[in-house]
Amino acid sequence: MPRDTDPLAGGPRDAPDTPRDRPGPPRARPPAPRPATTTRTGAAPLPAPHPERADSPDPSGPDALRAVPAPAAAPAGPPAGPPAPPLAGDPPRGYRAVFAVREFRAVFAAHLLSLLGVVVSELALTVLVYELTASPLLSALTFALGMLPYLVGGTLLGGIADRYPARRVLVTCDLICAGCVAVMVLPGTPVAGLLVLRCLVAAVSPVFTGTRMAALTDILGADDLYVLGRSLLRIVSQSAQLVGFGVGGLLLAVVSPRGAMTITVATFLCSAALLRLGTRNRPARTGGGRGGTLLGESLAGARTVLGDRRIRALLLLFWLPPVFAVAPEALAAPYADEIGAGTTALGLLMCAIPVGHIAAELYAGAALSPRVRSLIVLPVAAAGLLPLLLYGLRPGIALSAAALVLAGVGSAYVIGLDQWFVEAVPDELRGRAMTLLTAGLMTLQGAGMALAGLAAEFFPVHQVVAGAGVLGTLCLLLLVAEVRRTAPAHRIRTEVRDGEDQHVASG
Repeated sequence: MPRDTDPLAGGPRDAPDTPRDRPGPPRARPPAPRPATTTRTGAAPLPAPHPERADSPDPSGPDALRAVPAPAAAPAGPPAGPPAPPLAGDPPRGYRAVFAVREFRAVFAAHLLSLLGVVVSELALTVLVYELTASPLLSALTFALGMLPYLVGGTLLGGIADRYPARRVLVTCDLICAGCVAVMVLPGTPVAGLLVLRCLVAAVSPVFTGTRMAALTDILGADDLYVLGRSLLRIVSQSAQLVGFGVGGLLLAVVSPRGAMTITVATFLCSAALLRLGTRNRPARTGGGRGGTLLGESLAGARTVLGDRRIRALLLLFWLPPVFAVAPEALAAPYADEIGAGTTALGLLMCAIPVGHIAAELYAGAALSPRVRSLIVLPVAAAGLLPLLLYGLRPGIALSAAALVLAGVGSAYVIGLDQWFVEAVPDELRGRAMTLLTAGLMTLQGAGMALAGLAAEFFPVHQVVAGAGVLGTLCLLLLVAEVRRTAPAHRIRTEVRDGEDQHVASG
């Protein structure tokens, strides 16, 4: 449903997801705890492995992945030959470990469906409004309304994410979107009604996204599996910019705008069904019956989140780089016209940043340890907008696209920042904090597009984009210093899931 998407009762478990049903050697009963011993003077004792919890809520969840006992120490002496291949029962790692969690697979599939519904409905509704009014202004306004209500929904409705069970909130949001689009499809719906329904869908989006982000910490845990799960959902959202509108355009070549929107109703309903049947029911983070209004809870949560210096600095680190990075995308058409390029060049400029982002995030998630991902957050964030300075030379399409790909690579700092944010926010505020994160991100991107367009009324496009790179870099250097100042005094130990020992992650 929401774009960053960038809904949750427990359905039947698939037999292959349970560790005891996977192929491989049978698991022996865990031994009784024994006193720790050391092999050399001064070495810290290793705790005896704990038996797997019998009451684990989901055998395919993160607890099962952590429960594999450590291998026995190898005997001293030269190796007898090449290392033995991994056993068939070894737990998966990296992105494969995230997909091994059954509940995440349901969330991921629902994300694909709801994102498809959002992209196609946005495009179809814009075309429908233009057909009904022949007004470019109203057509553009229809598209812009997808961002404007995010701030209202994220601020005034954010309490929903913590006040009610996540599954109920997410399924309800999908059903509301399906209902709104179904009313849009009706031939008698006036243009004003179409715009109001568009605003309602956009206001629901940050609640859905924030609730789902918070629910991922329950499904995957609040450590590296969560970071990789968020990364996968973000990659899908970026990919939608590459293929989503193309698929929507092909669909509109076959069916009418109302026919295309009818299909999106089915995608929202399928998303709701997947989340309802494929995920567990969990209680609300805060007791909704403790008194107080939803509006009061939402505003109080926003004040608490923004009043914390550390959380506020991390939020700004999420928000500020996209404000400046959207300038070349918002001005892609004027820039292509300025240098005398055609529509093919325009498409290349529009897809360059998503390509860089997807490639960098896949590499960071698959190849870098949590420690390294944490170490690169501040340097990459500070330097991520520097490639936009190349626009000051008014380059051709090839160099412009290369600069934008590098700018997209710079956004890979977010994968490490996700871990810092979830560690900084208390559990009882997590839903509201993540809803506010989504609302601010979308709202400020819209503001960045508008400001870039306004500046291009007075200055050449290439200077506006280069100026965004300079101003953005200066702002980020100040923000990076603030993030360093607010870093906790103690160092946070993060569990590494690639077979290494634990590392220390600062920040």
